Amino acid sequence: MDSVLVRKVLGTTDGRQVLRGVLVGVSIAATLVCAGLWLRTRNQVHHITFATGGETGEYYAFGRAIAQVTQKHAPGIQIEVVASAGSAQNMDSVQKSAADLALVQSDTPVQPAVRAVAQLYPEMFHLIARKTANIQTLRDLQGKRIALMPAGSGSYQLFWPLASHYALSDRDLEAVPMSAGAAHTALRAGEVDALFRIIGLGNPSVTELFQDDQLELVEISQLGALQLTQPYLESTVIPQGSYSGSQPIPPTDLPVIAVSALLVANEKVNPDIVKAITSVLYEHRNELIALTPRAANIQSPERSQNLGFPLHPGASAYYRQDTPSFVVRYAEAMGFLLSLSFLTVSSVWQFRQWLIGRQKNRADDYNLEILALIEQLEQAETLSQLQILRQQLFSILRQVVIDLDVDKISPESFQSFTFPWEVAMTTLHHQELVLYQAESGGQSSD
Repeated sequence: MDSVLVRKVLGTTDGRQVLRGVLVGVSIAATLVCAGLWLRTRNQVHHITFATGGETGEYYAFGRAIAQVTQKHAPGIQIEVVASAGSAQNMDSVQKSAADLALVQSDTPVQPAVRAVAQLYPEMFHLIARKTANIQTLRDLQGKRIALMPAGSGSYQLFWPLASHYALSDRDLEAVPMSAGAAHTALRAGEVDALFRIIGLGNPSVTELFQDDQLELVEISQLGALQLTQPYLESTVIPQGSYSGSQPIPPTDLPVIAVSALLVANEKVNPDIVKAITSVLYEHRNELIALTPRAANIQSPERSQNLGFPLHPGASAYYRQDTPSFVVRYAEAMGFLLSLSFLTVSSVWQFRQWLIGRQKNRADDYNLEILALIEQLEQAETLSQLQILRQQLFSILRQVVIDLDVDKISPESFQSFTFPWEVAMTTLHHQELVLYQAESGGQSSD
């Protein structure tokens, strides 16, 4: 009965008006809901945690620069930069989702939930020693007291494989982990003999450290052997005068080893957020450089896509945004190839015939040169003239061999060349014999 009643009501004019009103109301409500959701998404603020390094270090400064420029160009992304003990802790924090982004050294073992975003800048091994300690190589650290960065930092973790390569262990030297500031103070005060730190070239705190003329940089070499167990290491140099120009430090280009600073992210971070941050690195680099000069060394997008572990989808989307689909990319070329194929097939034979003719003509030119030389050989009156003609013969032979190698003449044409050349050589030898006998006869008569 109810369904019959409904049909009767809707069948009337008033009923149809009620139905239209209901549909309009539902449409308006749906529109308002969609608009609300769009506005909420547009105005939503994403909070990102960014693990860097010590508050006085380069990683922290670089992270602050990224956060500041990102907030300017993508206000919906709020990045909280947090200090940390270094790369190992940062990698662990991203793996456990305690941090969304992090800066790590390229030697840091990659965790399963961590994805690459970008390769940033090279970090160079700095071994700084007191001149009185007489440290010329890493091996000379035996029996010495050396300041290292805090345990868990990339510098600390990399020092021990490096020392091991030089047959040094913690029993052969006294390693003292401490903060960068404390390490610099201890080195200046003579409380340690040396300091090992991995840092970007031209770091202001290292530049200030070299105001003490009792300190020097020590070469770190043997990269090839080190790469057998640590393939992420790179060869580089600290250029002459990087830390002082008046009395250059180092005094000459100094071979050292480097790793790269990487930006990584947890795999679950929103791809749009990672894409926006990646765009800041490459599209607003000048603004980053104004905040931290290290940004001038950000590596190319090509290098960032070949880091040896998976890219984050957001970074991948940025790097490939200008890459068209296969069909779009090759449709025009494919059409061109189809239209060109018939012409190509029909012209290959003609080209081959032309090439054969050209090779033969070139060989004929050489044969004519040989015939002209044979005539000159027969008319030569002195051995010096024969010597000049001999050089011309061998010069032609040398050019013919070169042309044969680059397919300017064919093997068949080369065979046809050898006959007149042998005739020329026979004529040369005969004429030499005649002139030798003539000269000998003249000398004996004297």
